[in-house]
Amino acid sequence: MGEVEVEIWKPRNDKRSYRRAVLSNQLQVLLISDPDTDKAAASMDVHVGSFSDPEGLEGLAHFLEHMLFYSSQKYPLEESYSKYLVEHGGHANAYTSSEQTNFHFDVNADYLTEALDRFSQFFICPLFSPDATSREIKAVDSENSKNLTVDRWRLDQLARLLSSNNHPFHKFGTGNSQTLEIGPKSRGVDTRLELLKFYEAHYSSNLMCLAIYGKESLDILEDLAQEKFSDVGNTGREPPSFLGEPCLREHLQVIIKAVPVKEGHFLELIWPSIPEIKLYEAAPSRYLGHLLGHEADGSLFALLKRLGWANSLSAGEKERSMGFSFFEISIELTDAGQEHMEDIVGLAFQYIDLLHKEGVQEWIFEEIRAVSDMKFHFQDKMTPVNYVMRLANNMQYYPVKDWLAGPLLPRYFDQEAIKKTLERLSPENLRIMWTSKKFEGRANLTEPWYGTAYSLEQIDANMLKRWGNPASEPRLQLPSQNAFIPTDFSLKHPNAEVQYPCLVKSSRMSRLWYKPDTVFKTPKACIIVAFSCPESNFSPEAAVLSSIFSKLLVDYLNEYAYYAEIAGLQYTIQQTLTGFQVSTGGYNHKQITLLEKILDKIVSFVVEEDRFLIIKEKIMKNYLNFKFQQPYQQVMYHCSLLLEHQRWHINDYLEVLPYLGAEDLTKFLPRILSRMSYEGFVSGNFTAQEAIVLAEKIERTLSEGPIVKTRAPFPSQIVQERILKLAPGANFFFPAAGLNPQDENSALQVYFQVGQDEAQMNVLLELFILTAKQEVFHQLRSVEQLGYVVVLMQRNDSGTRGAQFIIQSTVKDPQGIDQRVEVFLESFEAILQKLTDDEFKRNVNSLIDMKLEKHKNLWEETSFYWKEIDIGTLKFDRQEAEVAVLKTVEKQHLLDFYNQQFKCACSRRKLSIQVYGTAHIKELELALYNGKSTDKVDPVVLNARIETLSVKDTDQSTIYPALKQELTDNVVPPIESQETKQLPERIDNIFEFKGSQALFGSLKKAHHTELL
Repeated sequence: MGEVEVEIWKPRNDKRSYRRAVLSNQLQVLLISDPDTDKAAASMDVHVGSFSDPEGLEGLAHFLEHMLFYSSQKYPLEESYSKYLVEHGGHANAYTSSEQTNFHFDVNADYLTEALDRFSQFFICPLFSPDATSREIKAVDSENSKNLTVDRWRLDQLARLLSSNNHPFHKFGTGNSQTLEIGPKSRGVDTRLELLKFYEAHYSSNLMCLAIYGKESLDILEDLAQEKFSDVGNTGREPPSFLGEPCLREHLQVIIKAVPVKEGHFLELIWPSIPEIKLYEAAPSRYLGHLLGHEADGSLFALLKRLGWANSLSAGEKERSMGFSFFEISIELTDAGQEHMEDIVGLAFQYIDLLHKEGVQEWIFEEIRAVSDMKFHFQDKMTPVNYVMRLANNMQYYPVKDWLAGPLLPRYFDQEAIKKTLERLSPENLRIMWTSKKFEGRANLTEPWYGTAYSLEQIDANMLKRWGNPASEPRLQLPSQNAFIPTDFSLKHPNAEVQYPCLVKSSRMSRLWYKPDTVFKTPKACIIVAFSCPESNFSPEAAVLSSIFSKLLVDYLNEYAYYAEIAGLQYTIQQTLTGFQVSTGGYNHKQITLLEKILDKIVSFVVEEDRFLIIKEKIMKNYLNFKFQQPYQQVMYHCSLLLEHQRWHINDYLEVLPYLGAEDLTKFLPRILSRMSYEGFVSGNFTAQEAIVLAEKIERTLSEGPIVKTRAPFPSQIVQERILKLAPGANFFFPAAGLNPQDENSALQVYFQVGQDEAQMNVLLELFILTAKQEVFHQLRSVEQLGYVVVLMQRNDSGTRGAQFIIQSTVKDPQGIDQRVEVFLESFEAILQKLTDDEFKRNVNSLIDMKLEKHKNLWEETSFYWKEIDIGTLKFDRQEAEVAVLKTVEKQHLLDFYNQQFKCACSRRKLSIQVYGTAHIKELELALYNGKSTDKVDPVVLNARIETLSVKDTDQSTIYPALKQELTDNVVPPIESQETKQLPERIDNIFEFKGSQALFGSLKKAHHTELL
């Protein structure tokens, strides 16, 4: 093995060991030894992507990425690689970008050796069987179908269309059945042979970078790399290079007006720029992005917000390539802002002009560098698989010494580099992407791959001239020095014996938990405070006003708190089912100062009508955009709506929101604040006394508020989160029309409720899912090709556990998919029966390893304990307790669990949620009428009728009559049969159904007495 020892710059608090190695085949390897890890991982980054797709075979690189997962000469059994990983606590994935394809996996740390052996065969001797090739084209097509109604994909491809035909940026990279099967066949091209050619031409070891993460020593990891990957072939191929700019002169000085799928207006100002990868130590785009994307007083966004024209703004480099890049300012516009596009672009150029006039400021760069240095050296550990993904990618672009740091650390001030990048941001170099539904009917062109309607206009010469000679705007200024940058990184000295959170403060109004950091030893902390407000969700109007209140809080705090965010302090304020929750995290030094500011803003809250109207407008768009969610997201929403006792329908929100004004929130606010309690959790680099002082401060701030003197709620007012309790033998289905008339995809969620939190039940459920989920993926996705989205996973609703199958498909309607799930469950019994004792024990041990996996960072640990507090289970030793139960579980226990919860109709509790896309309208009618036929129905007429239904019409009580109106004359009476009598029970009205079901008790109920 040829090897050059190069020092790799790593964070000061990083105890892991690193080494670079070069194998005899020129494969670059980064080895990471972490003796404390319980997960191992690896990532291979191949320097080839969709830019290298042959003409007429768009998506071939992406298709190859899919195919490598199937099998190899050494491991010919289909998907044995994925099965091995799942059985040993891991998973695998991959992605294809323009110039790279990245493969990655993780696995329980003891199983790295065999996992690497299986992984290496991707790059040594893969099998591309004709049958698998044919099937996987369907998976790629399904993946593309899933993206057809997603604006991010649609607009990205539109930007590519409107670029040089001679640059690969112009290509369509995902692929579909047309580009990978139908088109090639019509030309006499064998896609499988082209796949083999592509693999042999581009998958050369000298173009690959491998990162391996394990608990073994560097020497052992190096031996593993040598043993497993030295046989990867090296053709000596030169790395692909794509010279030139994607956007030539004719692609600039243009306005692209596009019609999105979702409601909203967005303005993107795009300039071809200098690739930051070439200048990463000087980081000119980062400097300019920091200033143009700033949100504090004096910034471009602050002014646009004050004018009521923008909801959000970001700025920085968009594309990452050695050959080209784009710098972009992206703005979410309000309705008013949509009418002031020219003015907004003018203000952007006024700020750019300010940067020219003020000159490049060294103190600003040094502040960016200081914060970046702090974040790098105190960075939290991430999961090993995410870490190796990032590093393998970095290895393609950066010198060895910077494989870890990459673009994270600006090194030196280069005034000229920043000036040159700034000079690129001129009106002459600009192109604008402007998206809004207001362009419907005026967009005369169509993008071919996604069907996006758009128009293309040259920017008026006079407009360019005005933008190039902007007037001075006194409200635009450079940011001030950041007072939130921490300077105290000292560590407290907590009691090392504190293993779990402990209750340090309890009163009628509050309960605060505390746990010091005894593991990570960083100057960071987390604070979570959940406020319970009995009045916050008692009606749809109250829920909407509570949502506006929480969003207005963030809106009011933005200019102040943005400095804190830059300095490594994060905060969120979000509505909950019982009130709202405030969370802060990051460096502890000035974290309490930030939290106190948030508390002061809560108790002194004053409704500003102009901001109320803008937030109301944004919330309305969010509600309207619900109809454009993916069908699999819609079934998950319906499942939550069906199971959660206190949850309003989104249609209720749509009905009440238009009639709510600023005065309603002003009247409602005292009701929110009048009776309120909170439960909180302080973790990390704080002392117990600091936590207690904070708890008292919160309670005092609330009870002495200037608007309302908050008091504890009455016991009868305590809000409980309760979940429907399905009876044994329950067998319900809920059919619904997909909300987006342009989406062919249907989706199914089959939910099996198991029961409320209990150790043995929990581990048997998790063991079942661990044993079954790869079999589900293999059978329903790889073999039957039902769709790209095929998932079996656990569901936990406030402590009520269950299993859920989620499948999205254009191939079969939801009832057809439901039948395939049932067939799978029947066949799975034989798989369980055939499990040997060794195989069963291996699954148990893998689950034990997963449960004992250590938290990677303080926030991960905090989230684990907060879940126990928030649900009310308070099982802080859950991992150890459930492992103890797992060690007593036998195969017969799992078989009995399967029989009771999934097989036996008299004991299992099944809920099937079915969303029908436009490809399955006829099947929807059959589902609505329990097997009645509609052979004569005109799908064109029916589709036209479906398109007239508003979002509010998606409630079953209104959509059924709407469909009946078109279908009545074509219905054939159902034939009574034994099969018909055994059909599951249809849910016609969600809320009537919920009213007829029992409820699980609240797990927090037993603890309220302590709080009060």
